[in-house]
Amino acid sequence: MAGFTESLRNIWKIDELRTRILYTMGLLMIYRLGAYVTLPGVDAQALAAINAQSDPNNLFGLLDLFVGGAFSAAGIFALGIMPYITASIIIQLMGAVVPYFQKLQREGEEGRRKITQLTRYGTIAITALQSIGFAIQLQYGATGAAIIIGDTFFTISTVIVLTSGTMFVMWLGERITESGIGNGISLIIMIGIIAYLPQSLFNEFELSGNFFIFLLEIGIFALVTAGVVLVTQGMRRIPVQYAKRVVGRKVYGGSTQYLPLRVNAAGVMPIIFAQSIMFVPATVSSFFPDSPMMQQFGLFFSDISGWGYSTVFFIICVFFTYFYTAIAVNPKEMADTMKRQGGFIPGIRPGKQTSEFIDNILTRITLPGSIFLGGVAILPAFAMMAGVTAGFAQFFGGTSLLILVGVTLDTLQQVESHLLMRHYDGFMKSGKIRGRR
Repeated sequence: MAGFTESLRNIWKIDELRTRILYTMGLLMIYRLGAYVTLPGVDAQALAAINAQSDPNNLFGLLDLFVGGAFSAAGIFALGIMPYITASIIIQLMGAVVPYFQKLQREGEEGRRKITQLTRYGTIAITALQSIGFAIQLQYGATGAAIIIGDTFFTISTVIVLTSGTMFVMWLGERITESGIGNGISLIIMIGIIAYLPQSLFNEFELSGNFFIFLLEIGIFALVTAGVVLVTQGMRRIPVQYAKRVVGRKVYGGSTQYLPLRVNAAGVMPIIFAQSIMFVPATVSSFFPDSPMMQQFGLFFSDISGWGYSTVFFIICVFFTYFYTAIAVNPKEMADTMKRQGGFIPGIRPGKQTSEFIDNILTRITLPGSIFLGGVAILPAFAMMAGVTAGFAQFFGGTSLLILVGVTLDTLQQVESHLLMRHYDGFMKSGKIRGRR
């Protein structure tokens, strides 16, 4: 504990790190303020009264969790950063199958700049479509009484304001990544979830009616959190032997090191990607408020306590874990690097066989990691079946817990890197967070 406190003191001794943290906190405060600015043409008090009677046990309630309540309050940041994530998913999927995008990925910095530009264009298009659906839902849903201006003008103004809001949030995320402590997009999602936690805890305590049951739920929540930390930090270490090389009068190598392969190399991105995909059917159904078939279709993908939603969500989580791991980890590049440095895995020939060996190991250890990720993602459905309120159930495992744990650990890693570069002790003198470097 003393070492952790000392590390916190060291943070403020480093001018650059202190500036980055304060800059990040300032931008996150701006983002949170946007959640309380209501769209033009919406009676905020009437909307709040209607939402108090609504059922949070649906996918839109989960989206509201991600944006810190801005969705239900019809704020200017109601769609948050999710359209940008959806656009990123589409671009990355196209990079796996479309030759043009594959070419851009190989062009280095120039290619990345073009991909970023295309992602922004895609974000604008997706946000505009979702804004239309959001406006229709507000007008023709239960919240219609809160709209105080004409339908056409409200739809046009909503599309303009929400699209601008999402682009501004995207810009905030990029600023945090470049000039703050990093992980800008993930931090924006996390801050919305954290903002929702106190109210969820209060509602759960108020509705549980039994203090001991509430404490039991908190204890189980802590155990699930610890399990998520352990699994997400789990690694398989492959021994790599480096042969001795003599260059001039110096001797290099002659040691055994370990190649760390994480059980969950993809981090929290698969869960964010999967959640973005699950929003698509509900968004499409919102365009057809008078169609019973489309409403039933949207309900199937928005009832987070239902078996249909849980099954589809689980499968998508597993798929995106493998997909993002394939993007984030390149076995061929690892094998080539080891070969250039004179390293080899005992019993495995350098080059292609080493690449295939790493790929096989990665495939095997990703399977339990992906199953665990999918299992925790659908855990809120089981929590609600056990009587936990819908608001607190989202923290009882599920997407929110995975994002909180993953982003917190990644942020600690960023801060620790700054400390170590300036010869300060990090948060842990040994262990998983330090090992993730």
